[in-house]
Amino acid sequence: MKRIGITGGIGSGKTIICKVFELLGVPVFYADDEAKKLYYHKDVKDTIIKKYGNEIYTAEGKLNREYLAQIIFSNPQELKFVNSLIHPLVGEAYMQWCEKYKYLPYTLKEAAILFESSAYKEMDKVITVSAPKEIRINRIMKRDNLTRAQIEERMNNQWTEEERLAKADFVIYNNDEQLVLPQIIELHQILILKEK
Repeated sequence: MKRIGITGGIGSGKTIICKVFELLGVPVFYADDEAKKLYYHKDVKDTIIKKYGNEIYTAEGKLNREYLAQIIFSNPQELKFVNSLIHPLVGEAYMQWCEKYKYLPYTLKEAAILFESSAYKEMDKVITVSAPKEIRINRIMKRDNLTRAQIEERMNNQWTEEERLAKADFVIYNNDEQLVLPQIIELHQILILKEK
């Protein structure tokens, strides 16, 4: 089984593209979803409360995402600290997940910061979903009700489009100009047929 990473900047449309791959029968491991669950892992939760105080979780025990975002997206050291707690556990969960699909030609690992976290080194190939910055900002503003400043702050913690494209083995252009479905189907055929 080939391990294929799929990444792209915030708002590039990774998740929608992954849903299409799933319709083609390709299992997708959503690293960001797994990371969200891990904030409730006892050791992670205890460490985060110790570092940031009880207000990092609500009275109902839910992670206060807005508060955490304010802390980590404005301070690279804090982002690095939180990532150091979460990423190793996501990696372990991914390896266990892969065991279930060893018989398939390939699987996808979707991760916003596949390159930034160095997780791309564990992949056989990497797909980058590419979209212009303005399109991405508009998508996120509609989807997440964030301000332009908040979005740009998050973008500044990710690799640039140029850096991602330079490292990618394959690119899917989700720029509202090219149809994505033919690109996905063509890539799916390549990944099924390719032996290496």
